[in-house]
Amino acid sequence: MGAGDGADDGQTEARTLGDDDAQFLALSLLLSALGGAAGALLGLAVTTGYALYQGWPTVVPPWALAGGVAATLVIGGLAGLYPAIRASRLSPTEALAAP
Repeated sequence: MGAGDGADDGQTEARTLGDDDAQFLALSLLLSALGGAAGALLGLAVTTGYALYQGWPTVVPPWALAGGVAATLVIGGLAGLYPAIRASRLSPTEALAAP
């Protein structure tokens, strides 16, 4: 009897924050990073445009850009943690089908 034939081979699956559930968290972090980077670049472009319009030098500290992206990663990670934990309590097919 092989895998997938319904036979109990004595091994039980412990449900923890595993591969399937980590996908929720990874997707959340990826979307947060992309959004944070896009927001930082948009903020830099608007700041540069306004500074040029006013005749000022553009001064945007690199730590401000990095801090913006880091903040979105923290918020996105926390926001993605809840569905990841919730999905870890379900079977993989239930987790992907749940609303």
